Amino acid sequence: MITDPFFYFLAVPAVLITGMGKGGLGGAAGAIAVPMMALAVEPIQAAAILLPIICLMDIMAVKTFWKTVDVPSLKIIISASLIGVAVGSVMLGSVSPVMLKAIVGVISVLFALNYWLVGNRFDNLATSKASGWICGAMAGFTSLQIHAGAPPLSIYLMPKQLDKYVLLGTMAIFFAVVDYMKLIPYGMLGQLDLSNLYTSLLLAPLGPIGVILGYRVLKYTSQLVIYRIIYFLLFATGLKLVWDSARAWV
Repeated sequence: MITDPFFYFLAVPAVLITGMGKGGLGGAAGAIAVPMMALAVEPIQAAAILLPIICLMDIMAVKTFWKTVDVPSLKIIISASLIGVAVGSVMLGSVSPVMLKAIVGVISVLFALNYWLVGNRFDNLATSKASGWICGAMAGFTSLQIHAGAPPLSIYLMPKQLDKYVLLGTMAIFFAVVDYMKLIPYGMLGQLDLSNLYTSLLLAPLGPIGVILGYRVLKYTSQLVIYRIIYFLLFATGLKLVWDSARAWV
């Protein structure tokens, strides 16, 4: 088990924010968790510690939102995610996380800027079946590698202007499927060892607390504000990922 106080100084808010994302702020909120924790441990170890906690959060999120789901979209993105997870499993540990962060970050920032500056001019393109397959596969891949599947998924789902509960429900089911698939490659790589699992167990109670807090925000906040929050988090997450990759290259 990790005993470094600095790690927990970063991990506690990271887990809470991830839980709030699962509960009502959209998965983009949780994409900053691995970069935060990676300031104290290796990125793949941070991802491995988070994974069991995220799986616990997924159970709560699915239980909360399972009745409000966009089934047609879910069929496309889950099918596509199988490709992304399969490819990501083969390449796990060999792909540069710096490059992945840069790509996901730039795409996220541009997508948010397009929404703010241009509006819905490209919504038909973003919500096409082809876009669903591309974004679903990318979400599966980046979720496996750095737990940052929400930005690609948001690029497909956000322009649909779904009801806020349907949006969160679709995300909840998608990530529950993907996250539980991820347990296999992480286990095969030996990342789910006792040291990491003990650390996960210590942090696990924070997960449900975060989900409950996120759901309370969702319940008492209008749909317009929820969408604005998610777009802002998408933009902020993108900037954070770009910044992290730029620092690594310098």
